Amino acid sequence: MRHDKYQGTLQKPIGSGYNAASTASDVIKGIDLTGKIAIVTGGNTGIGLETTKTLAAAGATVIVPARDIEKAKRNLLGINNIEVEALDVIDPASIDAFVAKFLTSGRPLHLLINNAGIMWVPLRRDSRGFESQLATNYLGTFHLTARLFPALKKANGARVVNVSSLGHHIAPFDFDDPNFLYREYETLQAYGQSKTATNLFSLELDSRAQKFGIRAYSLHPGSIGGTELGREAPLELFQKMGFCDADGNIFPEVAASLKTIPQGAATTVWCATSPLLESIGGVYCEDVEVAELLDDSAAAGTSNGVRLYSLDKSNAARLWEASEEMTGVSFKID
Repeated sequence: MRHDKYQGTLQKPIGSGYNAASTASDVIKGIDLTGKIAIVTGGNTGIGLETTKTLAAAGATVIVPARDIEKAKRNLLGINNIEVEALDVIDPASIDAFVAKFLTSGRPLHLLINNAGIMWVPLRRDSRGFESQLATNYLGTFHLTARLFPALKKANGARVVNVSSLGHHIAPFDFDDPNFLYREYETLQAYGQSKTATNLFSLELDSRAQKFGIRAYSLHPGSIGGTELGREAPLELFQKMGFCDADGNIFPEVAASLKTIPQGAATTVWCATSPLLESIGGVYCEDVEVAELLDDSAAAGTSNGVRLYSLDKSNAARLWEASEEMTGVSFKID
């Protein structure tokens, strides 16, 4: 098995032909997903909903797990090829119940889109005592992917797409205190480390699962207007990030830089379907392209690109072991 994708070796553009303005509809053109099965967590709102609609329109059967079944059904009304199931990614029992039902169907899983997430929330802990952004954005992804692995193998060619963020620039993964038991809670740090974990997991998963025809990707969808993701963040945090003035008015240059929801879903759809990625995996993508490796000395959030610490071989292996320990889920790939 080759382990040459670590340390950002493959982090260079491959000539996708798309850019930050491209939409999900642009990148799906000419791609037929008839007969394919996809699961999109968080697939009934925001860029997840756009991802769901795009994949379904291309012929895939899309399963949308949701905490609020009725809300999901309302948001997905009129879209063909959709199945709605109950799932709360912060609840281990809910994950296991959802997976048990899917595996019982005997169907393969061609596309797993781990899109669900939370951002910039106050300190909360799940039933196990884990910090909520880590539990939702990463540990739920690890648990769900591990349990669904038999169905991914059955597809004889599958992709796992994990929605990360430029926010991984904010913080590496803190192996000593990932759940803020001994350090002061800072919501940006918590969010950042959850997305760094997403990158490391995608890299390690690709390395381990490639022999079964399963490839994994992480991505930054862009800064997007019109989603529910930042609904709990206080005004002071947006001001600290330089997004708005003292009265809460968004700066014009910030507003002009925001992507639309169709643009925000484009990189997810590209990672899930592009033929250009058939021979490459474990990479972090943005703006519908493989991202450049960013010098770790660059200030957080000053530019696009991926941080080296989120592609580190030893960190990736260490995180896998830590994730098994925290979740109690053995994710052996053989």
